[in-house]
Amino acid sequence: MSKHLMEKLGNLVGNKYSRWVTLIVWILIVGILSMSFPQINSVDNYSGSDLPEDVMSEQANAIIEEQFPSDSGLPLLIVWYKEAGLGIEDIQGIQKLYKELANNPLEGQTTLPPFGDLPPEALFASVSENGSSIVTPVFFEETLDAEVVKENFAKIKEITEEAIGENPYDTNLEDDVLHARFSGPAGISVDATDLFMQADVKLLIATVILILVLLIVIYRSPILAITPIIVVGIAYGAISPLLGWFAENGWINKDAQAASIMTVLLFGAGTDYCLFLITRYRDKLLEVENKYLALSLAMKESGGAILMSALTVFIGLATLGLADFGAFERFAVPFSFAIFIMGIAALTVLPAILALMGRAAFFPFVPRTEEMQRKRAEKKNKPYKEPKPKHPIMSKIGTFVTNKPWLVIIVTLVVLSGLALTSTQIKYNYDLLSSFPEDMPSREGFDIIAENFTPGELAPVKILVDTKGEEINLTSQIESLSYIDLVNEPVTSEKDSNIQYYEADLNVNPYSNEAMDLIPTLKEDMKTMLTDAGVENADESYWIGGETSSQVDKKTVQERDESIIQPVMVVIIALLLLVYLRSIAATIYLVGTVLISFFAALGLGWLVLTNFFGAESIASALPLYSFVFLIALGEDYNIFMISEVWNNRKTQSIKEAVKNGVTQTGSVITSAGLILAGTFAVLATLPIQLLVQFGVITALGVLIDTFIVRPLLVPAITVVLGRYAFWPGKLFKKED
Repeated sequence: MSKHLMEKLGNLVGNKYSRWVTLIVWILIVGILSMSFPQINSVDNYSGSDLPEDVMSEQANAIIEEQFPSDSGLPLLIVWYKEAGLGIEDIQGIQKLYKELANNPLEGQTTLPPFGDLPPEALFASVSENGSSIVTPVFFEETLDAEVVKENFAKIKEITEEAIGENPYDTNLEDDVLHARFSGPAGISVDATDLFMQADVKLLIATVILILVLLIVIYRSPILAITPIIVVGIAYGAISPLLGWFAENGWINKDAQAASIMTVLLFGAGTDYCLFLITRYRDKLLEVENKYLALSLAMKESGGAILMSALTVFIGLATLGLADFGAFERFAVPFSFAIFIMGIAALTVLPAILALMGRAAFFPFVPRTEEMQRKRAEKKNKPYKEPKPKHPIMSKIGTFVTNKPWLVIIVTLVVLSGLALTSTQIKYNYDLLSSFPEDMPSREGFDIIAENFTPGELAPVKILVDTKGEEINLTSQIESLSYIDLVNEPVTSEKDSNIQYYEADLNVNPYSNEAMDLIPTLKEDMKTMLTDAGVENADESYWIGGETSSQVDKKTVQERDESIIQPVMVVIIALLLLVYLRSIAATIYLVGTVLISFFAALGLGWLVLTNFFGAESIASALPLYSFVFLIALGEDYNIFMISEVWNNRKTQSIKEAVKNGVTQTGSVITSAGLILAGTFAVLATLPIQLLVQFGVITALGVLIDTFIVRPLLVPAITVVLGRYAFWPGKLFKKED
């Protein structure tokens, strides 16, 4: 009889001689790649726009850059604040700083306002109406390295301390002293870089410790606990320099968030794949004395499910490449490529390591065959003890589910549907700063501006008009709009006299959802104004830019991406399941259960985030991020469990096949689910709200899959459908 493909692979990479070759080849590959290419985290982070060029806000930015060029550069906004009111001595201290910067420019410093040469009274004119705040800019080269900008911040702190006799940057805002904070694009950029640098180290350490602890608690074997981490570490040793090479050559754009989440995904999913094989290997060691034969049999029975699981996640995450939104698209290659390499490592490196260690991998609870145990007991002059029944808890669950499937289906669907309905109440935000901790300097500076200046000054709406030769000035008409607070007189382009540029302040927070709702109204009002002014094709003669318009375009683009990626991913995964299981019925209910699980996770995540984390809204990117992870990873567990049911059905009744499938896979999937959920939950310890929210929702989704969908709902549906669960495959024709 011809051997199974996975059995052949097990023999190829994990026999008495090839086990060493496999490990040496992998170590050589990792070494060569690490010496040849940069690690992904050492590559500069992408700093461009996430929006496609054809959306209105990006078109407006392009016109401003072309028609109203400025060599000012990257702005740093220094936000100065004193609750009791800024005094003349505070203004003079600020002027001393600017005099020093003018006389001794910092590296990469470009434009500098002449604040040092103005009378103090002139600078006072820029102080907020309540007298407590002023914002002063410093401009740097756009291409300046983030580390250099950070060094410049340190020098500004030193100069400021010399000028005013104290350090206003590291103060507590509740104290009645002069405060200063770095904000604006330069400040946000440095804070974001620092956050992700801290996140990467914390994430890696916390993830490794968590996995070690969980594995030791679950399996009580220190060697076994280290084994998956070694396999994942070897895989990461190849993945990181290869991704660095891709980024260095411009094939992908490095994204710090993607790199952070990739680490979690790699350790979580990679450990899961390792556990699937390790558990099956241990079972075979109880039946077969030869460790190499046990390994090849374990590969035969679990390798296909591991390969299918990895393929499902790989293709599912790769669908992010269909996105127009840059942050989504930049996640596609790191995530899918990491899973691709991890899948290969789980099916090659791990068998080689297990072949080297054999039964010693499970010390001190070494698995032995009955004959080996009898001989060991005889040698020690002790009576032979019958082994305890395997997986007693999961066996009881399997029995309950198969005896009362309708009760299980009704109860689980009621719970999941209730949570899914809660997801319709979620509120979303679209601005970057909402992801920052409240005590980050750039966010504190932003909040000071928001509290002490009129709302619209935070981020004016940029309006560009093509007059088509008409003599018009729309200042008064724009200012008369009920939602506009202030409008500057138009600036006419020197390159094209038909192009006018207006800046308008909204009378609400320009980063709020309320402000976003005003942009469509502004577009209609601009069209009406231009039509009344006699401008032809009025709907093509204006552009709305600025932060609020960008957020509106962000929402539109993200919704477009969701409408394409989500159904495409579902269809692809359904096709993979259909090919693997040869069952249309099973494909439908397996996909359906992970879909309801996803919406339930969103709803439960919203309840947890609002009640325990104080969130008022969540990042708009989270539904799609969570979707691709939870659908792909949730199907992972279904595949592993249902594969066992399909295999059992060849020789067992449907109820027996389902019960034994739940029993045989329950412990390993529960362990894998706890580890995967735990690794995602580690994200909740980070200071970045986007990652906190993503970690919470994804961890809860994995737990729902692990404890509700996989052991209860899917088996119950399979029992109720009976042989129709296998329709139209071969097993459909088999009678009980």
